[in-house]
Amino acid sequence: MKLDVWFEFASSYSYLTVARVEPLAQAAGVEVVWRPFLLGPIFRDRGMDTSPFVLDPLRGQYMWRDMERRAARLDLPFTRPDIFPMNGLHAARIMTAGLGEGWCGAFARSVFAAQFGRGADISDPEVLKAVLTECGLDPDHWLRRAQDDDTKAALRALTEQARSLGIFGAPSFVVGQEMFWGDDRLEDAIEWAVAADR
Repeated sequence: MKLDVWFEFASSYSYLTVARVEPLAQAAGVEVVWRPFLLGPIFRDRGMDTSPFVLDPLRGQYMWRDMERRAARLDLPFTRPDIFPMNGLHAARIMTAGLGEGWCGAFARSVFAAQFGRGADISDPEVLKAVLTECGLDPDHWLRRAQDDDTKAALRALTEQARSLGIFGAPSFVVGQEMFWGDDRLEDAIEWAVAADR
């Protein structure tokens, strides 16, 4: 059974999911299907011009403390970036251009580690070049691919698919017709995928 992992590079909780989903899914015999998308258009559909964690300061304050606790529990480095939400468009386009390639998981983990592990600005092409190099990839090639019209259209299509599925936040997981939202539902989604495959 497949687990569709819908995530946004600007999403704090997506960092936790992307860091741990592959080994958990592999141990359960579940295939991970990466689904990068953009939350901005979906938020705008709901009358929000930025993250709910920015619009509601109390919710935002809780999220940052929760991220500190969860990252510590998972033994992940955590640094609150100076900019939130970060512009993850170029990272999402690179990921979209490479979908199906074996390096996608490593790339996503490296981007999130740069942003939420070290506080780097992932909208900076130099940061993305460093991440691509770290993954053993040709940065110039993939930065060019990210600007192709086909890549841009594919990311728009993924975002539209997320919208049509009723996805309203990230990370979200889809197993068949069943949707789960939030990093704390990752294990539930994997269990559902295993049960559905029996």
